[in-house]
Formats: sequence, structure tokens, C-alpha cells
Amino acid sequence: MEPQMNTSPISFSKDTIVAVSTPPGTGGIAVVRISGPEALDITGSVWRGRPFKGCDSHTAHLGKIVDEEGNTLDEVVATLFLAPNSYTGDDTIELACHGSRWIQREIVNLLIRSGARSAGPGEFSQRAFINGRIDLAQAEGIVDLIASSSRAAHRLALMQANGQFSRRLEELRNQLVEFASLLELELDFSEEDVEFADRHRLSELADRIIAEVDRLASSYSAGKAFKEGIPVVIAGQPNAGKSTLLNLLLEEDKAIVSDIPGTTRDIIEDTREIDGILFRFVDTAGLRRTSDTVEQMGIDRANDRLRRSAIILWIVDATADIHSQLEYIKEKQESIDSEIIQHLIFNKIDACQSDTGISPRQAENMLSLKAKIPSKINISAKSGAGIEELISQLISDAKSMQTDGGDIMITNGRHYEALIKGSTALRRARQLLADNISADFIAQDVREALHHLGEITGTITTSTLLHSIFSRFCIGK
Repeated sequence: MEPQMNTSPISFSKDTIVAVSTPPGTGGIAVVRISGPEALDITGSVWRGRPFKGCDSHTAHLGKIVDEEGNTLDEVVATLFLAPNSYTGDDTIELACHGSRWIQREIVNLLIRSGARSAGPGEFSQRAFINGRIDLAQAEGIVDLIASSSRAAHRLALMQANGQFSRRLEELRNQLVEFASLLELELDFSEEDVEFADRHRLSELADRIIAEVDRLASSYSAGKAFKEGIPVVIAGQPNAGKSTLLNLLLEEDKAIVSDIPGTTRDIIEDTREIDGILFRFVDTAGLRRTSDTVEQMGIDRANDRLRRSAIILWIVDATADIHSQLEYIKEKQESIDSEIIQHLIFNKIDACQSDTGISPRQAENMLSLKAKIPSKINISAKSGAGIEELISQLISDAKSMQTDGGDIMITNGRHYEALIKGSTALRRARQLLADNISADFIAQDVREALHHLGEITGTITTSTLLHSIFSRFCIGK
């Protein structure tokens, strides 16, 4: 009952391809990669060193690359990866040459003249997929691994690239196949009392699968935040010290600081890695009622970023009317999701005679918040007092966003969409079970769920989908 892989023609040739695999530019070393059925012969025709034929896979050899006239282009180290034990599944050679752009270009051109073809974006990884070395989810994990800019993002990408997410999906698909098999048994033995095909067992199995699919889908918001930077929005009324705090958190003068209220009129943001976690700090226009059209546009943008944040730092000027500021924050929170983490940050304590005297519980009571205030932190964005406590709180918030279940988190929008569609199909099947509808109707929804989960790893695929995914790779990967 499991759907078959889409066998529509996929544009793929088995010729030998070549490209520079290291980043563009000049460096100490560059790597030229050549892969395909003729990789050994083509490279061997321009190689002066130990012949490749007869060498073991995963061995390195010192030699020279020479042009058609016998002139030495460079002394290189050639590393052999023989089929099928290579990244692509085909014979592959990686030439480590000196990083001169001229040398890189000349070696690639020489190999092309000798019979290779210039590789397209992601073509090495596409061949790895076609040859069964990786699946689509792993391929996308490789892209994220290359682009990872923090320890947390690297960890998530590595879990996807090494197949941990794919194995979890395979477990789910196996359970769905079991589900489908039980439906077949119900159809075959509908007139007999067969315990292993009863609807109670089917319902329990459906509930377990739905719970796991939903858990994976629900991790997308946090996973995306870890991948791109956890959005921390700094909000409050004008002149509360938001821009000063942004500069302090980023450790650079990113925003203009002025005593004139309303100086910040647009979104200012940047990222900083703290304790292996990438945070995206966002400074917003001061929240107040205004008749200034341009300032109001900035406030509207600030309101939008508040709704899309993961953490909000409500900045309160401790030297001004605290109660009126809290009342205004209360108004703004009407459109804020209660799942968003929120903190009250009392700024300018260096200018106060004493503490603000307002506890987190009192602030909650004053605001009647839907979401609790985990902490009230006193700071001076000007002197830096209290910043270490604030940063510690942000790290704690980020860690609280991580999920259970092996810490697998979804970071890819395509995966999220497929999981949501799969969950929807399974919920329909679960309802049909409850309504005692014929098994053949339920099976249609089960097949649809299998289809959507199969799209994630490439069990179900099309040439259009492959092109969309691999076109995002760099050339040489």
C-alpha cells in the first residue's frame, strides 16, 4: 500500500564533472574536485606521479599537474575516493593545489579540455542523491551545515546532514505502512473477528503517529530561530534607552543614540553569537501615540516585529513614570502571542536613588499579562550594569526553546509544510476511523500522508523539486 517513487524522468547525465570546491578567491590551498566514470583516466592524463590504477580508495598521493605541452602547472596532492565509497558514489579525485586563482582556473580548464565537464550548482550532491548516498533531507542539511553561523545552527544542520532526521522519518513511514497493512487486513477479514485488525488498535497507532508528526512540526518555529538567529526585540517608549542597549548587546555602535525622543524611526538589527547561540537583536521605533506620519510608519513596523519575535525586552525608563509605561505596554500586548518570552528591563538605574521597587509579580498584576514575566532585570545601558544578568537570562531562554525527543528540530520550510500536510491527512483518517467509515476511504488518507513524508527525504520526488533544491548549492558542492 506504500506509494511508489515517482519515476518521471530526471535530467541526469553520467559524464565526468569538475569544479573548484573551495570558496572563490586566493588562499593557501584550493581544492579542485573531479567525479564521474572517467575521473581516473581524465586526471591521469595530466598527472605525473604514481598511477591511480591499482591505488586504494581514500589514499593521498603527491604529484604534478602538467599541460598539453608538458609544462608543470602546480605540484598537488591528489586524494582518491573510489566508487561506490565516495561522496557522489562515483570515482572522485580531489586535487589540493596552491590557492592562486590562475592555478585553480588553469587546472579546471585543463581537465575540461581532457574530457570533463564543468559542474553545475550542487551537481556533486545531486549525484550523491541519485546514487543513494544521501537523501534530500540530508542534502539540505549539507547546505545548512555550510551556511551555519553558530554552534547551535551547526548542531542542528549536522543532525540533519548525518541522517538523524531521516531515520526518524523512516520510523514514521514504517509505522504508516503497518497502519496501511492493518487496513488491508480489515478489508480482507471484515466478516471475521480478527483481533490484530480491530479499530481500537488502528486508532491508537494513528494517535501515536500524529503525536510524533505534530511534535516535529511544532519544533519549526524554534528551529528556524536557531538557524537564522533568535529574534530578540527591544521595545518601549521613546528615550527609554533601547538604542543604547542594542549597541551594548552587539558590542558596537549600530544605532544612533540621542536624547531627542523618536530618533529611531526604522528597524535596526544585527546578530551576535553568545555561548554558541546566534541572537538577532532588533531595535524598534519608540512606541507612543504620534501624529507624525513617518514616525507612525516606524511604529507600525515595530508592532509587526513584536508579533514575529521569540523574546521581547520591554524597556522601562526607571527615571520616568513607571506606571504609565507599564499601562502602555499592557495595551501593546493585546496582539502579542502568549508563547513569546517577555522580560521587563528597568533601565537607567544609575540615575535612580534606589531600586524601582516593583517585583515581577507586581508587574504581572499591574499589566494583567497573558504571559508571565520570567524576570525583572535592573540595568544601566549606559554603564553596563546588569547586562551580564540580562545575557544569562537570554541564554537560559534560548535553551528553554529546545525540544525533547533527541533534540531534532525542523529548520526547513519545505519539511514543515510536508509535515503539516501529512498531519492533516492523518487526522482525517483518524476521524474516519472514529466514524466507522469503510477502510478503503481511510486508506486514501494514509497514502496521502505517506506521500507527504516521502517528499521530505526524496522517496517521492520530481525533477522540478530536485532542481529547486540543488540550485541553491554552490558550484563545487
